[in-house]
Amino acid sequence: MKVLIAGAGNMGKTYARSFLASRFIEANDLFVLERSQGSVSSIQNIPQGNIHPQAGEFISQADILILSVKPQDFAVLGKQIAPYMHQGQLLLSIMAGIKISTIYESTGLTKIVRAMPNLPAQIGMGMTVFTSSADMDRKELFIIQNLINTTGKSLYVEDERKIDAATAISGSGPAYVYYFMEAMIQAGIKMGFSLSQAELLVNQTFMGAVHLHNQSNLTCNEWIERVASKGGTTEAALKVLSENTVNENTEAALFAAFNRARELGN
Repeated sequence: MKVLIAGAGNMGKTYARSFLASRFIEANDLFVLERSQGSVSSIQNIPQGNIHPQAGEFISQADILILSVKPQDFAVLGKQIAPYMHQGQLLLSIMAGIKISTIYESTGLTKIVRAMPNLPAQIGMGMTVFTSSADMDRKELFIIQNLINTTGKSLYVEDERKIDAATAISGSGPAYVYYFMEAMIQAGIKMGFSLSQAELLVNQTFMGAVHLHNQSNLTCNEWIERVASKGGTTEAALKVLSENTVNENTEAALFAAFNRARELGN
């Protein structure tokens, strides 16, 4: 099985490395289309002859094409690669906001998967939500999901509109986590800890809390009740968060991302 990755940015390189590390794809069967050769140099083991700066006949040899360019670059890329594509190929897009119908109009391919990965895919702990066109059969979806799962976990949804929701929650989600972590780190520094000490306290707290939650059947609210004793320190902190409507503001922030994702798609 031959795979072509169009676009060797962060996610393109992440996919290439994950495919090779998992041995799901052999180096000789992995091709890259990237105009900036400097971006490809950090991907080891791919034969130099499999790296191309511009579209060509090699595109027709790929069984699976992965589009990982910036959404605003797709209009030009689509015109460049369309002449070399054929209906026997599967297409996986990880471009934010670009709908399946738009990809079909530009490429003519009918077997299309649209996916939204996130940054932790770089270390094999990503979360990817994906959907597909009606022409994809179960076997083909299984192959694509196996590729995606080399970067972490995945969730299939039938409704393409949920991809925009996934963009808001898991796609942009790591930034929300880092935002809250940074606020805690800065508070720790003001309380007298050094930067390294505050980072250790916050980083380990987040990791421990997530692992503890994952190893139980308790909900987040149930865990909150276990931590927050009546009249205690945690309750005092949660009271401030509640009074400042953090829940409502968080929801509003996610819907802002959701609405922006829909705008990009239109």
